[in-house]
Amino acid sequence: MDDSEIAMAVAEFETARGRGEYFPAAWFNRLSLDDAYRIQLGLIRRRGGQRIGWKVGLTATAIQQQFGVHEPVFGCLLAEGRLASGHVFRFGELNQPGFENELCIVMGSDLKPGATRDDVAAGVARVHPAFEIIETRGDFTRQLALALADNAQQKGFVLGPAMERAALPALDTVTMNVRINGRKVAAGDGAAVLGHPYNSVVWLAAKLAQFGEKVSAGDYIMSGSFTRQFPLAAGERIEADFTGIGSVTAAVE
Repeated sequence: MDDSEIAMAVAEFETARGRGEYFPAAWFNRLSLDDAYRIQLGLIRRRGGQRIGWKVGLTATAIQQQFGVHEPVFGCLLAEGRLASGHVFRFGELNQPGFENELCIVMGSDLKPGATRDDVAAGVARVHPAFEIIETRGDFTRQLALALADNAQQKGFVLGPAMERAALPALDTVTMNVRINGRKVAAGDGAAVLGHPYNSVVWLAAKLAQFGEKVSAGDYIMSGSFTRQFPLAAGERIEADFTGIGSVTAAVE
């Protein structure tokens, strides 16, 4: 698709969204993943939200198996979606919600497209324990391109207290336990995220360059889930504890 076709698609997707159709049926099986990313970025610009970073998804083997895909994807993080640990959501305001347990990496300097893991490590300012809150607004597995155009399921992200770079443990050895209403439901470690959470940022910097974007100082980057994705129901309280980093909580009423 050329630029004019992308602009027309962005307008069509925005119109469809206004009537509650997040995966427009007229676009089923028509988009390449690259065109989907271009539509995603165009929709974010059109809506005028303040983009403050990026999410990298489908990094853990468990997540890839869950959705039948074999490579990461990216989406945008908006200022309106940034929430503090302990946030309480109203279930009726969410659309088939779920959550993933992640580390949110905040960059202290820009990254170039060819950045290495060492470059990422040197450029990190701090890391937060985090939840990504997602919404299943369509058939992610069968219509991955439409899901990417719809910002890769992103709804919001919940951040626990930050740990500065100098105090960080080796992130690939960090273990995490996730609990729902106090009951442990899963555990994982940082190596599940492409071998190391910084590898997500390496991938992201290279991928963004294909679309004229970059990882910049101040960007929040949700690096990918340590475990599979979980649905989120009314009355649930969720908690993830990352050894050596800290914990994050949220709830739904």
